[in-house]
Amino acid sequence: MRGLCSMKNAVMTTPEGEPTASGGPAPVNSKKRVLVVDDFDDAREMYAEYLEFCGFEVDTARNGLEAVEKAQEGEPDIILMDLSLPVMDGWEATRRIKQDTRTRDIPVMALTGHVLAGNAEHALSVGADEFVAKPCLPQDLENKIRNMLKPSKAKPRSGQE
Repeated sequence: MRGLCSMKNAVMTTPEGEPTASGGPAPVNSKKRVLVVDDFDDAREMYAEYLEFCGFEVDTARNGLEAVEKAQEGEPDIILMDLSLPVMDGWEATRRIKQDTRTRDIPVMALTGHVLAGNAEHALSVGADEFVAKPCLPQDLENKIRNMLKPSKAKPRSGQE
């Protein structure tokens, strides 16, 4: 992780992008929840650790089926979805999340190392809200997440106004 980001120069902020008073993590009740889905342990752990350092609450999943279940149970604010996954791939997991009334309003960021012609369009067609190619620097990923979670970008959850 050291080669990808430098935490010693990072400015601590809340998930809304406001600096915290102490420079430490944001209070628990204001943390946004991120579900990181990746079958590659190093990538999943690296993104999870960085996002936790940045003040997010993070849950992880190793495959698409686990991602669908955790989306239904944990109500994350955003999902980072690798597309090449075992058990159920990220394409199908995203499709199921977007078809379920309980989870359809959760933004899904497709995150993949397979950047072939048409993959971005296919990811968007199954319901992904954003498509990001890996490798992606953690700081860039954090910025994209914060942008997607801004009130003007975020979709209201079912039953919430």
